[in-house]
Amino acid sequence: MIRMKDIVREGHPVLRETAQEVKMPPSQEDIRILKEMQQFLANSQDPELSEKYNLRAGVGLAAPQINISKRMIAVRLEEEDGKEYCYSLINPKIISHSVEKSYLTAGEGCLSVDRDVPGYVLRHARITLKGYDIDREREVKLRLKGMPAIVFQHELDHLNGIMFYDHIDKDNPFKAPEGAIPIDR
Repeated sequence: MIRMKDIVREGHPVLRETAQEVKMPPSQEDIRILKEMQQFLANSQDPELSEKYNLRAGVGLAAPQINISKRMIAVRLEEEDGKEYCYSLINPKIISHSVEKSYLTAGEGCLSVDRDVPGYVLRHARITLKGYDIDREREVKLRLKGMPAIVFQHELDHLNGIMFYDHIDKDNPFKAPEGAIPIDR
């Protein structure tokens, strides 16, 4: 079971590396790790378990965050309309994106960052990504917007050694370009 002690924190070199592609078909070990990552997210969102094991709630986790430099991510979130996004992906990549930007009005957080970092993190408003989903045992193509698009982009950044605060304008952290879509969550 993954716990908070297993999540590496900012400053750890793996968080700045470009993660390696996973050889296909995935090994049983890679599948096991990805399932554990997904289970961590489920546990972290369960009030009883998160308190029992002292877990911070998360909606996404990338393998580099548990010190495994492989292109694997787990995402688990529910939109306000009840639509669920639960994916355990290998070698995910964005294949197209909008020019239009969006951002979370409350800013972003990260399980690997133990401090508040104020500012808007500009992301593509819409993305299309592909990846091998271990739960569905096939390649999936996802078209995302809003909060799910932001979460997937955050996790994909981890695979490329990018932290969310790298996107914040250092001189004017709350500057949002004209036409960017604010997302309250």
